[in-house]
Amino acid sequence: QVQLVESGGKLVEAGGSLRLRCVASETSGRTFSEYAMGWFRQAPGKERELVAVINWSGGTTYYADSVKGRFTISRDNAKNTVYMQMFNLKPEDTAVYYCAADLTTRSSKVVTDIYEYDYWGQGTQVTVSS
Repeated sequence: QVQLVESGGKLVEAGGSLRLRCVASETSGRTFSEYAMGWFRQAPGKERELVAVINWSGGTTYYADSVKGRFTISRDNAKNTVYMQMFNLKPEDTAVYYCAADLTTRSSKVVTDIYEYDYWGQGTQVTVSS
């Protein structure tokens, strides 16, 4: 089992920046590095969608086209933390952002299927005003 707690969401103006953080607490004896991690978001009236994902080591990442070049996902396995740095925020980035973890083999591959993720945080609200 792993518990995920997101933070860093708030109201910002268009063009602004934010850094989201997700801290994992592992309760079954596994290590944080055994999990592939991802950031997803859900806007009102829309389905939850992938934003960015990262493999266990941080060596491989994948981004949705809508955020490519503006968002950067990273992780610090020593701190059980995954980050997402967001630049040049747009009103369409407004959503609840969720951190998710997938217990997986350590490989260079990332997990892009939302249904593969086993654990989810409660989310943090990001609102971008125009």
